[in-house]
Amino acid sequence: MLLLLRFAAPWRGLFGCVLSVVAALAAAPAAAWEPTAPIELVVPAGDGGGADQMARFIAQLAASKQLLRQPINVVNKPGNSGMDGLMDIKASKGNPHKLVITLSNLFTAPLATGVDFNWRDITPVQMLALDQFVLWVGAGSPHKTAQGLLDALRAAPPGSFKLGGTGSKQEDQLIGVLLETAAATRITYMPLKGGGDVARALAAGEVDITVNNPIEAEALWRQGKLRPLCVFDSQRLAATAKLDGNQGWADLPTCMSVGIPAQYLMLRGIFTTPGATPAQVAFYNQLLDKLRATPEWKAFMARGAFKQTTLAGPAFSDWLDKTNRFHNVLMREARLKASTGAAAPAPAPAAPTLPAAKK
Repeated sequence: MLLLLRFAAPWRGLFGCVLSVVAALAAAPAAAWEPTAPIELVVPAGDGGGADQMARFIAQLAASKQLLRQPINVVNKPGNSGMDGLMDIKASKGNPHKLVITLSNLFTAPLATGVDFNWRDITPVQMLALDQFVLWVGAGSPHKTAQGLLDALRAAPPGSFKLGGTGSKQEDQLIGVLLETAAATRITYMPLKGGGDVARALAAGEVDITVNNPIEAEALWRQGKLRPLCVFDSQRLAATAKLDGNQGWADLPTCMSVGIPAQYLMLRGIFTTPGATPAQVAFYNQLLDKLRATPEWKAFMARGAFKQTTLAGPAFSDWLDKTNRFHNVLMREARLKASTGAAAPAPAPAAPTLPAAKK
């Protein structure tokens, strides 16, 4: 028995060491998730538009700041009013290396096409900002003010003015319906591929008016080819830099102040695929937080006159629910919702307002 104890004592010590190592490993936090393959950032819209510009800026900024070990590859999938891009994300369940930058076609495209899709089919990460809409004319247009344009719309035969916009039954056409309501007339809507094409068509005189986002038409305004008339918001834009002579974003009146009762802002947000884990969502949130803290991002926000509102987690989900309901009503009232055999709805509401997002 004594001999047994002499041999057992060292083994008891070794066993204790093993237990200590196991306990330490169990207590240690799990390694944080990070991408192990290139990230595909889907743009459910054409190239040159606001979503495309922001997506490419994110990819370039993440690379230049060395915030990722993997590259971000931007892929445009604008087909079917952006549904091709959204459905691609929905179909990629369990693939954490895919993201999508969303605009308001997250809500409008399913309603316009009748495709079975809801924002809850994919995983929200973060609202990056809210994007503005501006009423634009070409630099050679005789209409110098929003009030002057509104008067001309009312005086001209219905359908005389051509409004260029991105796609069909999306945000630009929605705002066109609101503009028609304000002027009590009809406007000919010209669907184009993306925001960049829309701005170029206006500069070339192929359409008479547009409602481009600031970032989409900013360069052509600087070049003296376009003229902004008003912003579709309840308050003036905050960016104070001068872009054309003595005029800048903050100098534009609100469209509501000149008799166009319409307010509309667009989501710029990031989602990932269904089934994403909390650790994966947390990684992308941290990445976006780091990007938004850079001076380059702040300069990009100012150049595009974005409303710098950010949300994540339950607050973002609540905003998405409210905004989805808002678009359901607005698309129905504007008669842009896919037909269900129901009776024709009433005319568009006079002054729709997007749900506010807290800063």
